[in-house]
Formats: sequence, structure tokens, C-alpha cells
Amino acid sequence: MNKLFAIILTVFTTTAFGQINMEDSTAQVISYWSIGDKQSYSMSLQKIKLKGTDTTENVLMTYDVDITVVDSTESSYLVEWFYKNYKTNSTNEIVKKITALSEDIKVVIETDEFGAIKGVKNWKEVSDYMKKSIQPIKDEYKNLPQLAQMFNQMEGMYTTKEGIEAAAIQDAQQFHTFHGGKYLLGEVLEIPLQVPNMYDQNNPLDSKVTLYLDELNPADNNFIIRSSQEVDSDQLTDVTYNYLKSMSKSMKSPEPKKEDIGQLTNVTTTASRIHGTGWLIYSIQTKKVEAQGATNIEERIMEIK
Repeated sequence: MNKLFAIILTVFTTTAFGQINMEDSTAQVISYWSIGDKQSYSMSLQKIKLKGTDTTENVLMTYDVDITVVDSTESSYLVEWFYKNYKTNSTNEIVKKITALSEDIKVVIETDEFGAIKGVKNWKEVSDYMKKSIQPIKDEYKNLPQLAQMFNQMEGMYTTKEGIEAAAIQDAQQFHTFHGGKYLLGEVLEIPLQVPNMYDQNNPLDSKVTLYLDELNPADNNFIIRSSQEVDSDQLTDVTYNYLKSMSKSMKSPEPKKEDIGQLTNVTTTASRIHGTGWLIYSIQTKKVEAQGATNIEERIMEIK
């Protein structure tokens, strides 16, 4: 979502160093960081599946991440994300193995001078690390076509820089969602934005974003920003159907009918409390995908330790 806020910066300007300006009721999200600055976060990712009102799956994964500023210039930061202490409540052995894939991995994110993400600096290292982690699981389940296809898809996410940035750094994307923008208290912004397509990296999906500055807390030097993003339902339905067709072909199973999929919707809401230095204090992001009476909910929480 960060491309959006480069646009916002061209609309709003400020001469004040502080991010909160009570004179005009605005807040600007800028990273005021130095080399060696570090914050640690507790993370949780909960995935819930509903069929009507019945819960069919409820899996919780928790982990920690240390975020360290390893370099800075006048126009950029390099920030290392170190992941550790993965745990899950699942009793499924495959889920447990997948949960542990990113243990002790380091991802170096490059941002601009405001803190908006520019890309993954060490993407080749991340790609090699994940391929080596996934391979033993692929070998273990190579005789199960459905699982083999799933692991091939996972591996494919880490093949290119674009794939990693689109699908594998969702924590960092959430952290930096609002960086680079200046916001007026209570003003609702509605902006069209293209988002990564998980099934086809060359064809992003259209979405509509609504966001606003909800709260200013100058005494504690923090503020709350909220956003909602809805992906174009027709495009989402089409790409999902095409992906399922390709999967059925590779697995030599019956091709699905489009009417059986129904119309898909995908809405993501984000609320973040951000400190005046640009560090996140707390953030919750909820993604809800609905189709044919089934609902998938994914909730990610980041909390400073």
C-alpha cells in the first residue's frame, strides 16, 4: 500500500520536524531513526475458517521479530528483520513444519527517507534460505500430489524479488503501511490502488482504499491511523478460478465450474498506533475473504515488547 503515500506527500507538505502538529491537527509518519536503533515485537497470526456460523478451523501462530536499523543515508534506511521463536497451536504435523520454515531468517528491508518500503535488499539470500528449508518437506511428501503442488507454490513465492515483496513480507508491509504520508484528523481519503496478485505477479489487482487519522495523542507522542482496502471482486474471482483450473489440470482432477466458486470478496482493515519516531507501537490487520457461504479470516497483530 505504500505507493499510495508517495501520492499523498505530493498533496501535503510540512515544515515541522515533529510528526504531530496540533495547530492544524495533522500527523506525518516519518522514520526518525539512527544506525543501531532496535525494537523487538511480539507477533501473532490467527487464521479462522467459517462455514456459515460454524468454525471449521482456528489456527494460531506466534513468533518474535527483532527490527534493527543497520544502515542509513539521507535518502534511505536498511532495516533488518530477524524472525525467531515460532509456535503454533496446531496439532497437524504439516502445519508445524510450515510454521518453522522461517525460524532464524533475516530479511533486510530498504525504505526511503520517510520509511516507505522500496524493496527487499537481500532477496536472493531469502530465496536461497527458504528453498533449502522447503526442500526436505517436499521430499517427505513427494508422493502426495496435492501437497507437492502446495509446496511448489510456496517455493515459487520466493523465486523472484517481486514474488518475495508481494507475498513474503506481509509483516513489514503492515508495519510501513502509513509511512510517507501526512494525515489530517478526521479527513477520509479514498484512493484507487493496485495490489499484488498472489497467483500472477505480472497482473496486479485493482482495489479501493479508504483511510483516515483517527486519534492524536501529543502528550504520549503517538497517533492512530485506520484504513480499509477492498479488492475488485470480479478480478479476484477470475484469477482465483484460473488458478484452480491450472491446479486441477496439474493434479489431473476434474476442472472446477466457475459458478461453484461464486463471487469472491476480499477486504483488509488495518489500525496502527504509531510513535512520533516512526516506530509502530501496536497494529492489527484483519483480512476477510468470503465466497459461497464460506469465510476465511486472517488476523495479524504486532505489539512492541
